[in-house]
Amino acid sequence: MSIRRSLGFALLAVLATMPLRAQNINAAGATFPYPIYSKWFDEYHKLHPMVQINYQSIGSGGGIRQLTDKTVDFGASDGPMTDDQLKQAGFKILHFPTVLGAAVPSYNIPGVTAELKFTPEALSGIFLGKITKWNDPAIAGANPGVKLPAEDIVVIHRSDGSGTTYIWTDYLSKVSSEWESKVGRNTSVNWPVGLGGKGNEGVAGLLKQTPDAIGYVELIYAIQNNLPYGVVKDPAGEFVKASLASVSAAAAGAAKSMPDDFRVSITNSPGKGAYPISSFTWLLIPAQIQDAAKKAAIKDFLVWAITSGQQFCEPLAYAKLPKEVVAKEQKAIGMIQ
Repeated sequence: MSIRRSLGFALLAVLATMPLRAQNINAAGATFPYPIYSKWFDEYHKLHPMVQINYQSIGSGGGIRQLTDKTVDFGASDGPMTDDQLKQAGFKILHFPTVLGAAVPSYNIPGVTAELKFTPEALSGIFLGKITKWNDPAIAGANPGVKLPAEDIVVIHRSDGSGTTYIWTDYLSKVSSEWESKVGRNTSVNWPVGLGGKGNEGVAGLLKQTPDAIGYVELIYAIQNNLPYGVVKDPAGEFVKASLASVSAAAAGAAKSMPDDFRVSITNSPGKGAYPISSFTWLLIPAQIQDAAKKAAIKDFLVWAITSGQQFCEPLAYAKLPKEVVAKEQKAIGMIQ
């Protein structure tokens, strides 16, 4: 076979995998991974100019709702869909982990520059409204030498349906039986106390402008907004700071026993050096996509995101997927028909 003919076949093979027309793909959901998703969609578009992915950062609850209503091509959530939500959708939805991140307790206490330590008891007590002063012994006891004010604590939480809220309340439910029985875990809960902000952006904004406030945000939002954030006591009694290494440590155990549907919680992981409020975040993809070109583009993007796209994670403070999870996902992508 001539070299020219071989190159011709190779070109035809490449063209066969490319969409024949411009693809506008619409998606919506979690704000937790928005910084990395925004980067991914931009980088992927550079590689594939015919594919444009438009993403609305509206919170996990909104992403699940829009996908269920079939107003977007795929959704995104930091909390896996429940059995009831999957049943109510009326069509099969697949979960694909994309990156790992951390929800951190971020605070704004005038005059306090120290990195605060938080026990599970202190965090659950604050968000239950039982610990109301910054100099409460439950906080001061873990922070000897730090001069904490006798000011009222202003709790800030999400006002929208949020995967970050799911991660936070999933953690609190594991460490506090009172939280689990009174409030529970969900993307939206009936908060005992506090002010609501929309999106991680909204909570970060409220924290910056509210003295004596505490709230929870995804790690990159605390970093981008120069907000201090605390270290959290793990099940072994060690205080662990959110970092690429400590988030990866939280996923290490789950990676080896990942369920086939990828719905797993890694909060309060017993692993050594594991940050307790870590989580995977997921893209929610319909198992059946009628438009063949759109299906090919979405599947190709997924493959790229969990392989080549992982190089963009760490500069934005997200941990890469464990290799065991990537291998399992590559097989699962074939379930999209």
